[in-house]
Amino acid sequence: MLWSMKTTLFRISTALLALALVLGGVFDLLRAPAVAQNIAALGYPAYLMSILGFWKVLGAAAITAPGLPRLKEWAYAGVALELTGAAASHAFAGDPAGKILVPLVLLALAVLSWALRPASRRMGELFDAPVAAAAQRPQPGVA
Repeated sequence: MLWSMKTTLFRISTALLALALVLGGVFDLLRAPAVAQNIAALGYPAYLMSILGFWKVLGAAAITAPGLPRLKEWAYAGVALELTGAAASHAFAGDPAGKILVPLVLLALAVLSWALRPASRRMGELFDAPVAAAAQRPQPGVA
């Protein structure tokens, strides 16, 4: 089977995003020393690692599982909130640009994965539906 460029980019971006979520989630759940130090430096309580780790692993599972389009929408939204929150936390803490850019690069992967997902993983079209509906409406003065 020959995959299109869109399918290939979707699969790569989704795999990289899922890998980052699973690894990050496992490190959070195991309270890896580097993660615990980072969380403490940002001023967050240690128990936040358990909450974030749990949801990262479940988010990766939801994004990669077949079907379940509504769950995928929520998972992508949760990933976007988590990653923008991470970038903002590092920015407000005065961390170096590298610590701010990492979550933003992962966010770009998430947006790419979301935008390129196949029809079977969508709830519906975001922009095409109103255009199609407008085209089907009768125009005034036209018989």
